Amino acid sequence: MILASLLVVFTCVWIALTPDASAASEIKKERRSSSMKRTRKQEARMREDDSTKAWLLQYNQLLQIEDHDFAMRPGFGGSPVPVGIDVQVESIDSISEVNMDFTMTFYLRHYWKDERLSFPSTTNKSMTFDHRLIKKIWVPDIFFVHSKRSFIHDTTVENMMLRVYPDGNVLFSLRITVSAMCFMDFSRFPLDTQNCSLELESYAYTEEDLMLYWKRGNKSLNTDEHISLSQFFTEEFSASSGFAFYSSTGWYNRLFINFVLRRHIFFFVLQTYFPAMLMVMLSWVSFWIDQRAVPARVSLGITTVLTMSTIISGMSASMPQVSYIKAVDVYLWVSSLFVFLSVIEYAAVNYLTTVEEREQFNKTGKLSGMYNIDTVQAMAFDGCYHDSKTEMDQTSFSLHSEENSIRGRSTDSPSTDSSQIKRRQSLGEHVGRIILENNHVIDTYSRIFFPTVYIIFNLFYWGIYV
Repeated sequence: MILASLLVVFTCVWIALTPDASAASEIKKERRSSSMKRTRKQEARMREDDSTKAWLLQYNQLLQIEDHDFAMRPGFGGSPVPVGIDVQVESIDSISEVNMDFTMTFYLRHYWKDERLSFPSTTNKSMTFDHRLIKKIWVPDIFFVHSKRSFIHDTTVENMMLRVYPDGNVLFSLRITVSAMCFMDFSRFPLDTQNCSLELESYAYTEEDLMLYWKRGNKSLNTDEHISLSQFFTEEFSASSGFAFYSSTGWYNRLFINFVLRRHIFFFVLQTYFPAMLMVMLSWVSFWIDQRAVPARVSLGITTVLTMSTIISGMSASMPQVSYIKAVDVYLWVSSLFVFLSVIEYAAVNYLTTVEEREQFNKTGKLSGMYNIDTVQAMAFDGCYHDSKTEMDQTSFSLHSEENSIRGRSTDSPSTDSSQIKRRQSLGEHVGRIILENNHVIDTYSRIFFPTVYIIFNLFYWGIYV
């Protein structure tokens, strides 16, 4: 009886609570349906504003990529498709004289119209895509003539951009680095000016299918104001166009990026021209050394010759092996000739002096009073001039000074200082007179002839090449 009464109570309670639960569930369903209606209204409003925003994720359907064959160029079978080009030069990375090439980094932008990519848009807003869409549509096949290496930058992603407008106009931009040939002329090196160009051309499409042109004429080529090179001034950037003919395929449109480079001369003045001048002037010092100082004059001449050969070798190692003469070669080889002639000049002086002494010995039976056997042997040994008169004068001066020291211990110091000054002056005048009297006539004329001719050569050289 007790269990039966409990069951009756629970049944009554459950019947009383069931209508409240069903009412709560119906309220939740009504709220969910109202939020869904609100979302649908917002989507409908977005479609009314601009279809590109509503279908941005569905660009395949929007651009109708699957409905067209993009292996064919736009307007195939009709007039050539115009492709405009403009370039923003970021930097000229390097110029190599040995390889005769240059490396340039720039932004390359293509402009053309492909009606197959047109899409409806009430606000005429464009859509921008990255490199993933580029492989699915037609793009111009531009390549760089005479290029050695090139690559598209890919940090942090591939530096490529595609922008499509509702009317089918397309902008395709990429950042690229190219190493290309530059046919340089080194006949005036290092006082030269080089004209280089980067050439753009379609690889597959002739002028009947694709027409390349500069988008904004000469203004299509823009450069960074801070472009600088270690050895060159960038004087001029210009854009031009032309045609290229291949016998097997036909005529192609070609665009040119031209730039003029003028070399810095100061580096080569310090590293090449100035050391060469110093070596030539150093070789003239031998004209003032006594003709009997064989070790001094020969060693000086050989040192200057070897130094000039080292300068020439260092310059040749950093230059291409061209078959014509460069401006720096003219200067270095003429300077080497001056140094070499200074050595030959001493050989002539030494030989003529020996011949004169031999003739003098045959006539009188003794050598000239200017030299004796002991003097010549001593000079050949230590490279210094020894004169018996000078040694006698020095001995007499020393004896005279000892005698004065014995006699005049009572004299004061000013008299001693004055005697030493007179002794030094007389020795200096005597040695100078000996050097001037013992000079060969060839040395005398060489002191004037060599500097004069070298100065005239420099005036002509810098007047012609600068």
